[in-house]
Amino acid sequence: MRLKNKIDSARVQTAIEAAEAKSSGEIVVSVAELYLGNIHAAAQHAFERLGVANTQLRNGVLLFIAPARRRFEIVADEGARDKVTPGFWDVVAGRLSQRFAAHEYTAGLVEAIETIGDELAVRFPRCAGDINELPDAPAPYCDLTASLLPRR
Repeated sequence: MRLKNKIDSARVQTAIEAAEAKSSGEIVVSVAELYLGNIHAAAQHAFERLGVANTQLRNGVLLFIAPARRRFEIVADEGARDKVTPGFWDVVAGRLSQRFAAHEYTAGLVEAIETIGDELAVRFPRCAGDINELPDAPAPYCDLTASLLPRR
């Protein structure tokens, strides 16, 4: 069974909505189901393409999942990256790795989202007039270079 089918998108979206209700931060999850290339480069590409790099306070976070490679990347914009507790991202990544190794994909993502949301709420509390800048539903990753391939 493909990982995409093992992730409860509704639970992930609900976790993102709850985390963002406490913070002005933005959290995005993207799953690259069949991606076999450079994960770091793909995560950076998705970070830009999905608009995570364009939040007003530069406090967006991307959880980029590449199940075919059994890898993930957490990409935080400069505001979020620079203001969290030292070692925070390593703790989140370590715990997510443990949950994924135990095949607890949805639970791992929800836990990571809740942990990130709690930290963002301390660093970037929700203000009056805050708007949701990015979609909360998990986004599939499509390598845009695939559109350059010849059509059959």
